[in-house]
Order: sequence, then C-alpha cells, then structure tokens
Amino acid sequence: MKKILVPTDFSKEAQTAAEVASGIARKSGAQLILLHVIEEGSSDSFKVTGEVFKGNMEDKLFMLKLIEKSKKQMEKLADSSFFSGVKVIHELRVGSPYHGMRTIITEQKVDLVVMGTAGKTDLAEMIIGSNTEKVVRHAHCPVLTIQKKPTRSDFKNIVYATSMSKDEEVFSRIVKRAQEMYDATVHLVRINTPGNFQRDAVVKKYMNDFAKKLQLKNYTVNVFNDITEEEGIIYFAESINADMIAMATHGRTGFAHVLAGSIAEDVVNHSKRPVLTFVVKHRK
Repeated sequence: MKKILVPTDFSKEAQTAAEVASGIARKSGAQLILLHVIEEGSSDSFKVTGEVFKGNMEDKLFMLKLIEKSKKQMEKLADSSFFSGVKVIHELRVGSPYHGMRTIITEQKVDLVVMGTAGKTDLAEMIIGSNTEKVVRHAHCPVLTIQKKPTRSDFKNIVYATSMSKDEEVFSRIVKRAQEMYDATVHLVRINTPGNFQRDAVVKKYMNDFAKKLQLKNYTVNVFNDITEEEGIIYFAESINADMIAMATHGRTGFAHVLAGSIAEDVVNHSKRPVLTFVVKHRK
C-alpha cells in the first residue's frame, strides 16, 4: 500500500477517520493525502489556485473567504500530532465533492480511501456523509468507512461477510493482506435469512474450501441467523467484538448468496464499527 486518501470536511467524524488512517499509514508505510472540496454548483472540480469563479462580486468574495478559511483549517489538520511519523500531503479543491474524490483516486492511484460516514458543517463544506455512499458504490479501490473512533488501533478481529464467489478473488486478497498486516483472525460469516437459507453443513464446507484456496491460516467459519443480511452482519460483528467488517459490493448471482451493493451501503450507514468495502465486477 502506497497512498491513502482521507477526504475531510473538518468535522469530528472526519478527524476520527484521519486518526484511523494515520495508524494504517504508520503500519503500512503509506503516504496520506488529505483532501477537502469546497462544494460549488458544478459537476466538476478544480484546484483553488488561479481560478476565475462564476457569479457576481459578492459570490466571488464569499468563495475567496471560504477558500482562505479552508486553507487554514487544512494546515491545522495536517499539523495534528497524530500524524507524527507519517508523510502527509494535502489538497484543496472547489466543485463537486464526489468528483473531487474520484479525480484524486485516479490521478494519485490511491490504494485505500478512509472516510467518515457522517459529518456536515454549517457552511458549504460538506464532503462526507451523503457522498460516502457514492464512493462506496463506485470507487475502484477499497474504502474504509469510520463512524466512531475504534476502541483500539489494531484490527485484530476481522469479520469477512462473504459469498465465497469467484467475483471476490481480488477483495479476498485485500482482506488477507489486512489480516497479515495486523496478525488478525478472520471470521468468515454467512448470514442465513428466512428468504435465503442454506444448511450449515453445506455453507461451512464452502467456507473451509474458500479459506484453503485463499491460504488463510487463522480463521473461523460461522453461520449466523437473522431477519436481514444487514442486521445479521452487524449483530454477528457485535457478538464477537470485531474490530472491522469486510464485505464486497456487487449483485446477486450463483449458488451462494452474493451481497448486494445496497446491503453493503446499509451496513456502512448503520454499523458503529469500521467497514471495509470493495466493488467487484460480476463475472458472466
């Protein structure tokens, strides 16, 4: 892992995500990229140096003041003590928050996005919250969402809610790297629901075969019953006091129940624990 993107609106939730990201960067040796996008009525985004803003003089003056304030907030954040020992760069943009994040991910070849799941200021500075779902749904790299500060900095217990599908080969390797980085236990889990039920013996065989193929060394296999997949994943993670939930987002296919994108987004929105997601492409 070389580059971690941390979008921020300078809210408490965004700062928590930045603290978590700093720990990951320190562990992996990655560089942190802090990004703030000042929201403006545009579907594009651009850097703040040398632009000509649309609108009347009053609007331009307001935007210039907002930029100056944001620069000071960014410099203050970048100087935070929790970034000690981590290489940090920061960038300020104006325009669409989601487009700004997407552009940086592509331009900088970002390996991981770490962002909060809520956080809106009283000015036009919102970057996380409503944009989090868009990033989870469309980003071409893993996304770690943070709703509240984890109880510990190391992810020792990782819940991997998996369909054991071939579509997940890339993501399963990402989970394995996270496991190796933190010397963690991976808890494979399949959620049985009334409308989508599989026998324990069948599911556990698939899980063990999946784990052997992935060459996992420290793992458990679990079948958890609940009304919905979302609730089952969250409650199972609570039952073992997990440090992270990992799940791929894609459609439904094949023998095993593949987690739909909407389920991953629901877990991101409702889980109090960090959630690692990755968009996989369905193989036809």
